[in-house]
Formats: sequence, C-alpha cells, structure tokens
Amino acid sequence: MDYQAESIKKHYEWKGKIEVVTRCPVETGEDLSLAYTPGVAGPCLEIQKDLNKSYDFTRRSNLVAVITDGSAVLGLGNIGPEAGMPVMEGKCALFKKFGNVDAIPICIRSNDVDTIVNTVALIAGSFGGVNLEDISAPRCFEIERRLKKICDIPVFHDDQHGTAVCVAAAMINACRLTGRQLGELKITVNGAGAAAIAVTKLLMKIGVREVIMCNSKGIICEGDERLNSEQAYMATVTNLGHIRGSLKDAVVGANVFIGLSAPNVLTGEMVATMADGAMVFAMANPTPEIMPDVARAAGAAVIGTGRSDFPNQINNVLAFPGIFRGALDVRASDINDEMKIAAAYAIAGIIQDSELSSDYIIPSALDERVVEKVSKAVSEAAIKSGVARI
Repeated sequence: MDYQAESIKKHYEWKGKIEVVTRCPVETGEDLSLAYTPGVAGPCLEIQKDLNKSYDFTRRSNLVAVITDGSAVLGLGNIGPEAGMPVMEGKCALFKKFGNVDAIPICIRSNDVDTIVNTVALIAGSFGGVNLEDISAPRCFEIERRLKKICDIPVFHDDQHGTAVCVAAAMINACRLTGRQLGELKITVNGAGAAAIAVTKLLMKIGVREVIMCNSKGIICEGDERLNSEQAYMATVTNLGHIRGSLKDAVVGANVFIGLSAPNVLTGEMVATMADGAMVFAMANPTPEIMPDVARAAGAAVIGTGRSDFPNQINNVLAFPGIFRGALDVRASDINDEMKIAAAYAIAGIIQDSELSSDYIIPSALDERVVEKVSKAVSEAAIKSGVARI
C-alpha cells in the first residue's frame, strides 16, 4: 500500500481524527439549567474559592494539551503549525485510544521561545498536563525547562522522554536476554538531537556508564566549539576517553548502537567491528540506519527499529498514554525521572523471561496490558517521589 496516498484519501473522508462529545444531557430545560446557566454559577464560585476544584468540576482532570510550533514534524522539518495539525490530531487520537486521555491539539504560529512559553503558561489552567511535540532542538530543551518551572501541571516533551523510556525498556530486556549488565555496556549513540540526548541521559540514570555520541560531523568531544549548549553539556558526561573520529571509529568494540539519526549511515562492515552479540537499535524512520537483515548478517544479536513491519518496534505509543494516565490519576505536578524509569521497567516487565527472544524484547504498541502496567507504575512513582497531589 502507498500509505501516504491512501492517508490523503482517508483524511478527506475523516475531515479530522478527533471531535468533541458531551458528557452531560442537554435534552430538556432542566438539563440546560444544570449544565449551563443558572446552575453552572455554583461550580464556578466553588472554583473561585479553591482552584483545585477545577479538577473536580471540569474535564481538566483528564485533559492534555498537545502543543507544537510545527518546526520538526516527523522529520519533515519546519513545515509550520497548520501542516503539523494532522500529526497532532493523530497524537490526540492515540491518547484517547490507548490511555483514555482527552487531548486537544494546539498549534502555535511562532518559533519564538518566549512566545511559546508564554502561550502555554497562559492556557495551562485549562489542562491537567502538557505534551510538547515536534519542536526543534535546541529550543525544545529551553521551552520544556522553563515551562516545568512555571507550570503547576506536568510538562512532557514526548520526542525526548517518550523515546527515552521506550529505548530504556528495550535495553533492559536486551540485557535480560543476553545476560549483560547495564553498567558493563559500551554504547554508541548516533544522533545528537532532542531524542538522542534524552535517551542518553535516561540510560545513564538507570546505570549505563560508557557512551559515545556522534552527530553529522563525527564523535562529540568536549571542547568542540561547533556544539550547541545541550550537546556541549553531553560532551562533558560522555566520551570520557576523548576519542575523536567518525561513526565508524565510535562503533568499534561497542556492545550497543542506538540510531536516532539518518537512513543507511551504519554499514554491515561497521556492525562486524562491534563486540560479539551486539545490539542494534536503528530507529530512523521510515528508513533505518541499517536494515535488520544486513545488521543480523553482520553479527548483531538483537535488533530493534521504529517500524511496525519488523520485530521489536520501539514506539512511543508504548510510553506516553500510560505515563500521562498515571500522572493524571494522582494529579501529579510533574513527570520526573523516577516516573520515567518506572515506566521503562513496567514496559520491560510485561515480557516474561520465558517469552524473551531476539525478536521479542519489547511488547507491541497494541498490547492492552501496557497502559495499565505503565500507569500504575507511574502513579506509584509519583506518590513515592512526592509529586502526587491526591
């Protein structure tokens, strides 16, 4: 199937992938008096006295804003907020389908950090959480950082943290399968954008110690003046041996390759120089850094991609619906590292030891157990870490 051509036909047919439905009856005069004026004045005044009542009397308790400026949409680049709307609607549909979370797409006509931060901060009182989406790096880091400081609801950049949680889950199970320890791994990450940096940070949080990151210019090394501020920071905590060179040099002897970069940049010859039993997570879409058959022929023992037509699809749908479901259920003020780590282990734990195989290290995005397990783990982590408010 030509998915793009067929999708255009379907979008003409659907005329949008989400809609608003009512949760209250509006059939009689009494219905109107309770749902609207004059009765609605009662809950309004209750909220005026206690803003927390907004969670009890409105849909805020289950409502997430999906925010974009259209600057980094699906690898298409800065195509603008209107052009990003079909993706944001799709994201909202996934929130509802997998997490029973109501989500509203909000596409902002600005790439200015201050404008985006101010816009989101001003509307935050209508929502229980904010999901930032498809905002280009390095602005996305500052936007998220600033919003987390000024908003009293969770702010979560899924391109960063949803990806990180899913990769961490896959890594946990790949280690279970191969008998390795996270702290013993030598990992090469190709890519130095938002997702790659977040993946690296979370892996280091769960015990990984040795990472080399590469961008299009080669290995990231401390002191390189071409790096942006986020990359410069990562250069201080990775590549502690100050190795220089290209991706080819970076993968020699590595146990793991993680690709969040570009098609066909990893060759079979490079994989052959990796350590025995190598793990290859090639997640560029739609064409991965290396095709699975090429990686396996070169000696890779475990392979994952971002595609649904290959085994071990590393898909953010495994993470964000359950993470937000769990955060909303306890009215969390933040989605912190403890909650993200809990989500990663919950996803990994769905697969029993007897089920693990090189073609099954991570559950399907359609596995109905995922949201329940993830949301429960996230809620418990929120309570333990002190960010739950109910």
